[in-house]
Amino acid sequence: MSDELHEECGVLGIYRNDEGKNAAPLVYYGLYALQHRGQESAGIASNNHGSIELKKGLGLVGEVFRTEKLDSLHGNIAIGHVRYSTAGDGSVRSAQPLAGMCRLGELALAHNGNLVNAESLREMLTDEGVIFHTTTDSESILNLICQHGTRGIVAGIKNAMSLIKGAYVLVITIGDKLIGVRDPYGLHPMCIGKLPNDSGYILASETCALEAVDAEFVRDVLPGEIVIIDREGLHNIEPSRWCRKNLCVFELVYFARPDSVVDGVSVYDFRRRCGMKLAQQGRIDADVVMAVPDSGIPAAIGYAEASGIPYGEGLIKNKYMGRTFILPDQEQRDAAVRIKLAAIRHNIEGKRLVLIDDSIVRGTTLRRIVKLLRDEGAKEIHVCSASPEVRYSCYFGIDTPHREKLIAVQKSREEICEYIGADSITYLSEDSLREVCGEDLYCKACFDGNYPMEVPVSGGEMQ
Repeated sequence: MSDELHEECGVLGIYRNDEGKNAAPLVYYGLYALQHRGQESAGIASNNHGSIELKKGLGLVGEVFRTEKLDSLHGNIAIGHVRYSTAGDGSVRSAQPLAGMCRLGELALAHNGNLVNAESLREMLTDEGVIFHTTTDSESILNLICQHGTRGIVAGIKNAMSLIKGAYVLVITIGDKLIGVRDPYGLHPMCIGKLPNDSGYILASETCALEAVDAEFVRDVLPGEIVIIDREGLHNIEPSRWCRKNLCVFELVYFARPDSVVDGVSVYDFRRRCGMKLAQQGRIDADVVMAVPDSGIPAAIGYAEASGIPYGEGLIKNKYMGRTFILPDQEQRDAAVRIKLAAIRHNIEGKRLVLIDDSIVRGTTLRRIVKLLRDEGAKEIHVCSASPEVRYSCYFGIDTPHREKLIAVQKSREEICEYIGADSITYLSEDSLREVCGEDLYCKACFDGNYPMEVPVSGGEMQ
């Protein structure tokens, strides 16, 4: 996505049946596969017979964990986390996993998502004497679980689930257990895999992490389900109340890796079909179809397939740049785009281009990309978004700006086209997106404003 939209994080847990084998190295490899879900911090908590050892830091997985750190993480159970902060500060203090002590023993937790009632929960817990060490809403979940720890870990988790509202996927380890939890709406994904030779299990945000540790896909965790892995194997606790899947459609549009399968849907094929639908919405006379890499590539391939216009590479992404640039002025941001994306002038000069991006949120980076292509001699640039206009803010873990800052709210299509410097602009229609989605089991609130639950408005009230 050209507008640098991010989701909060990715989570992972490993349970190895052999208590003499450390789980942390496998978590390390799994986190590498989930690095696209968060590049701000990384952490691993290992469970050695109920004793939690925690290592975390700011940066990419390979920057945070060196050999000596992994070697110090003992235990056959471990959980991991990669983070992009949408709630809380960006300090190492708020990096995850989080660890704590309850009456059942030491506990570690990693969370993907965002709570819509985080502020009221924090006030309630503070009034009860809880002292917070971070600014993240995940710490409230940890404290709510520990509140009812005397009745067992499952009772603690059910207590938390009865009070928290919003999006959450949790991996937890305590005692001899690895536990996975998915919110009743299934807003973000979690899957279960089996390690080679029945040597254990993995819980992960995406199936691409299973491939990294040579695990076999078992199934997706269901909305509202609690999955427990221990010495007796894998067992689950089904939801005690009504649940209905509302998977965040941006998981398929942008966040998930193209080689992942999310709730039975191939991410690559979903994006390819969005591109095909775009092409079917109207003919554009052009010489070549190009993508804003990387998430725009499958849609561009689908567009080329349906339109008959050849697909060609025009922008090459620098894969060695590391974390996203956060720069103070326009001149430096323009320079950053040129470092992050290089243009192939031979494929651009004198050509009429169809430029495919997965979505348009603010339009600022896309504007710089269009200028880059103009500077390389593009004759025409027709911008196509492989998703509808983003008109509403997200409250479930996607870092979208306040609604009034969304470009589709600020400007008409004609004004957006002029702002980004394109010759035309086309969005995937909401009807086309519904056709690609099939069953209505997705949260598309960022497009249509139909939230699956009450969300905050100004002043912290709910609507």
